[in-house]
Amino acid sequence: MSLPQAVFFDLDGTLLDTALDFHTATNLVLEAESRQPLDIAILRTWVTNGSVGIIESAFDIGQDHPEFNRLRETLLNYYADCLTDKTRLFHGLDKTIELLEENGIPWGVVTNKPVRFSKPIIDFLTPGCATLVCPDHVVQTKPDPEGLFIAAKEVNANPQSCLYVGDHERDIQAGKRAGMKTVAVEWGYIDSQVDPSDWQADYCIQTPDQLPDIVLNAF
Repeated sequence: MSLPQAVFFDLDGTLLDTALDFHTATNLVLEAESRQPLDIAILRTWVTNGSVGIIESAFDIGQDHPEFNRLRETLLNYYADCLTDKTRLFHGLDKTIELLEENGIPWGVVTNKPVRFSKPIIDFLTPGCATLVCPDHVVQTKPDPEGLFIAAKEVNANPQSCLYVGDHERDIQAGKRAGMKTVAVEWGYIDSQVDPSDWQADYCIQTPDQLPDIVLNAF
């Protein structure tokens, strides 16, 4: 039994609960457009699809709609102003981060969230992050494994000796294509119709307190 050479996380819905700040930004857009505000429970299922999914769902329009780009840019501008107001590590994940750092295991983030938003959040909340790979750094985003290969290289790790943790099927697909062991988490922004056990990850867990045992015993 050996420890992983590195552990990588998806960001929204896996490492960080960003939904409340997205909720603030979305309701500001809706208010500006004279629409009714949304309940946080509804928005949580949209966050995993980013600003595109939020605007599509909140306004029931596609990306080809003439107002789509304006509404999305408005959302992103509001979001940039409240990035870290309410965003926090998911409760209990601090124990995994402490375990990794105590054992000298580098950890990082591979996300489809642009660096414009990801880096300020990471810098504010998790300064121990060893690598951050965003769409700005790759040609192909997840489920392509390119970002995971970049992250592994940046911390001098063999991908086959790494873990990738995510709350969406594309995360698990990317991790498997990179040759990493994968962990599907059920605490993220998952629609009630979706069963993460269908993603065929190496591990599927319900709560953050299950993750340390996987880190210690996966290899």
